Amino acid sequence: MLLHGFTQTARLWGSFGDILAHDHTLIGIDLPGHGGSADVRADLPTTAGLVRDAVMASTGEGPCDLLGYSLGARVALHIVTGTDLDVGRLVLIGGTGGIEDAAARNIRREADEATAAALEASGDVESFIDRWVRSPMFSRLAEGADTEERRRNGAAGLASSLRLAGTGTQEPLWNQIPDLVPALLAVAGADDTRFAAHALRLAHTAPHGTASLIPGAGHAAHLAQPEVVGRLVAHWLATT
Repeated sequence: MLLHGFTQTARLWGSFGDILAHDHTLIGIDLPGHGGSADVRADLPTTAGLVRDAVMASTGEGPCDLLGYSLGARVALHIVTGTDLDVGRLVLIGGTGGIEDAAARNIRREADEATAAALEASGDVESFIDRWVRSPMFSRLAEGADTEERRRNGAAGLASSLRLAGTGTQEPLWNQIPDLVPALLAVAGADDTRFAAHALRLAHTAPHGTASLIPGAGHAAHLAQPEVVGRLVAHWLATT
């Protein structure tokens, strides 16, 4: 099950997804506020439950592997810590256990609220997407940004996603990471220093954790270096 990032859709996995599709059945889903789920409003725990139900409807009760990027990684962590879905393996790209300091978390939540309000007021998704992918954390993206696909999203849906499922809304899950049952692969771009540190901590804290930092990549490592990350994840899945 592939869980995309903010401003993306289930179709934005590029050649990275093509590599995984060689040996795996891939199931994509548009997360609340995005793509075909633009009218769905849900916080992270609720989203985890919705994804759980979608997986069960698609695959039955057998185990599945979860791969989440950024927003999708937040959702994936809520699935494995808060639902009964049978997850065999967990891949987090640009993932984190959350902001532990309450004041810092509130500052991030307020910043996301301001961004959401400005987007709603302007309704200009095209300009918002262009600014989003030009931010420093995505400096390595180049053609992997796929702004045309991102522009399928609407202002109201993206604003709701920021308000309800942004990084500032995530209650810290670090204390639950030592109890994770699935094997964990945490991936981050080497240039994305903050999330590289999160990846190393996730791998160190999880009972069956591995981390990999990708040279020449920022936050969206799988889109900046799709061949490298695709082969890495495929090999890990084949040997875990």
